[in-house]
Amino acid sequence: MFTRNQNTRMIIIGIAGGTGSGKTTVVRKIVSSLPEGEVAVIPQDCYYRDNKHIPLAERRGMNYDEPASIEWELLVKHLQELKEGRAIEMPVYDMLTCARTEETVTVQPRDVVVVEGILVLTDPVLREMMDVKVFVDADADDRLIRVITRDCIERGRTPKMVIDRYVDTLKPMHELYIEPTKKCADLIVPQGGHNEVAVRLLTDYISSLLKK
Repeated sequence: MFTRNQNTRMIIIGIAGGTGSGKTTVVRKIVSSLPEGEVAVIPQDCYYRDNKHIPLAERRGMNYDEPASIEWELLVKHLQELKEGRAIEMPVYDMLTCARTEETVTVQPRDVVVVEGILVLTDPVLREMMDVKVFVDADADDRLIRVITRDCIERGRTPKMVIDRYVDTLKPMHELYIEPTKKCADLIVPQGGHNEVAVRLLTDYISSLLKK
């Protein structure tokens, strides 16, 4: 079993980008490029604020694409604990009920921790903790197609529901909060996770940091 060297500085990689841009593909390629057990992945979506006290119909109508929807304080606290060599209990968020479940996922300290989500470059405290900040960019039409496919299959929405949400929420929130964080990135990956050259440069750079 992999055990993190407590004398090794933990490398934190932030990966942001619009919904459906290909962030998950980039993360998967980072994980597969490094030795097994060397990377921990922290999805931003696990840290949506717990709204169990709000009626389900109202929860489903809330805006989950603005920074206020995320419990940044807990995410930062968990990263600090991982840096100090302590395991964390990461929340589990149910997208169907729009609330946290009673379960948690134990995440052990690793030499590389990837924090992934549409808004992870919006929080200045979190940005300051990152060693590498990445923005995964993709054409808006391509992102919309991926979102329709994902939400219809995984979240029980109809194409009309997805398109209405895209027009009313996703597109304006992307322009207001997500697109501006591109200027905070150290590396922009165009064409999403299909840009093999950019992904290889990123994984090679992470490997070089580990060797240091």
